[in-house]
Amino acid sequence: MTKILLAEDDRGLGETVVDWLEKENFFVDWECDGKTALEYLKQYEYEVIILDWELPGLSGIEICRAYRGSGGTAAILFLTERKTIIDKETGFTAGADDYLAKPFVMKELVLRIRALLRRPKIHVVDSVIRSGDLELHAETHEFFRNGNKIDLSPIEFALMEFFMKNPGVVFSGDAILDRVWPASSTRSPDTLRTCMRRLRLKIYRENEKSSIRTVHGVGYKFEQGDD
Repeated sequence: MTKILLAEDDRGLGETVVDWLEKENFFVDWECDGKTALEYLKQYEYEVIILDWELPGLSGIEICRAYRGSGGTAAILFLTERKTIIDKETGFTAGADDYLAKPFVMKELVLRIRALLRRPKIHVVDSVIRSGDLELHAETHEFFRNGNKIDLSPIEFALMEFFMKNPGVVFSGDAILDRVWPASSTRSPDTLRTCMRRLRLKIYRENEKSSIRTVHGVGYKFEQGDD
């Protein structure tokens, strides 16, 4: 059963949301206070987190930033009366995955939750992408596995960033060359194969399973790691 944390201080709305979600076979923990909600996130694992923007103790934005900053990967959906582009940008930058403006139809909330559950657990927060034991910092141009820094060339780094942002999607060699390599550079299928081989050797030990998979006769894809 999918476990959800709801942080909402409007008791009438909170009760309605809990009733709806439990009827949809979700298990829901409901908290009205921001600080208590964050403590729950430190102690328990959730697949979806529903945050009200304005909460006593800590705001939804503060909870979101703290949770993502600690490496939390559950999907986060904001419920809020704020509807401006700037507000939405603030929420997404903090690490939100979706945004539902109040008032809303409960059925839409359920549909949004189910859509979030289908997404790969890849999160981009402050230009940091995490997947399993891999972590890529776009702004500082750093790449880590299990906390150990791995030095990548600019093209290797661009390749990993492209793959980690597109998990599970199979790309042909030509598509990867077109999207990753500069148009002015010398590029060919051999160039890509050489780069792939070198990249795998940098990240993984010999005979160790790589997250970058070759789909024979088609191309390559990135398989998300286990969280």
